[in-house]
Amino acid sequence: MFDIGFTGNPDHGWIVGGNATLLETTDGGNTWQPKSIDIEEEKARLTSVSFNGNEGWILGQPSLLLHTDDQGESWTQIPLSSKLPGAPNTIIALGPDSAEMTTDVGAIYRTEDSGQHWRAQVEDAVGVVRNISRSPDGKYIAVSAKGNFYSSWEPGQRAWTPHNRQDSRRLENMGFSDDGGLWLLARGGQLRFSDPENPEEWGEAISPEYATSWGLLDLAYRTPDEIWVSGGSGNLLRSVDGGQTWEKDRDVESVPENFYKIVFINQEKGFILGQRGTVLKYNGSAVSEAA
Repeated sequence: MFDIGFTGNPDHGWIVGGNATLLETTDGGNTWQPKSIDIEEEKARLTSVSFNGNEGWILGQPSLLLHTDDQGESWTQIPLSSKLPGAPNTIIALGPDSAEMTTDVGAIYRTEDSGQHWRAQVEDAVGVVRNISRSPDGKYIAVSAKGNFYSSWEPGQRAWTPHNRQDSRRLENMGFSDDGGLWLLARGGQLRFSDPENPEEWGEAISPEYATSWGLLDLAYRTPDEIWVSGGSGNLLRSVDGGQTWEKDRDVESVPENFYKIVFINQEKGFILGQRGTVLKYNGSAVSEAA
């Protein structure tokens, strides 16, 4: 499983994954039903899904784009140019008929006519990336494939800006924090936050759990102060003070999976996507009882 998205109806959502995997929920994510779409690429790797109201998009590899205007009741396949640099990677629905798409070499494209035409936002790709994240105001951060540097881009810039990593540890993942700064996960279970006023300045390295061999894979904010971090081997940690102290979610330790992606649709609805089809749903009542 690679991505999850909900329509304007908070009970209606979709999950996408490898081998053209497509799951639909109509009860807020309590149950998921497999769906099939008539596409030529039967083994397509569906990497990204995003909705804005009833309108939604699914992006896939090697070269697949699907569009819906009715919450996914019907999907239309839109051809992508064979000259696209890199493979389709992420897509985000921005508003009526408009979306932004990235490729796995950092190309960024925007459409404002339901995918019929795409306009390049950067002149040069950044090179193969291991992950790429977008802020609500349209900024991007991308980690290089080997994790030895990262790059940033803001709307209006013609090219990506490269940045050196903070120390010798390779970067695993990066994203945007709720205060406008950045966060990064590095090898060996290390976490850092940038200064919101100066993204080039990074705080001291934090180890949410000391003396561990498993790595950190993703980070997400449930509230401005509550942060969740996921990792390998069923590890999930929470901080309620902005990352100063951490506690482990013992209820999921028995799930021997790598937890690759954390998504909070809102403060009360969150999901974690793991390997081999594992999906965890946030249970706020259990968390408050344990607190």
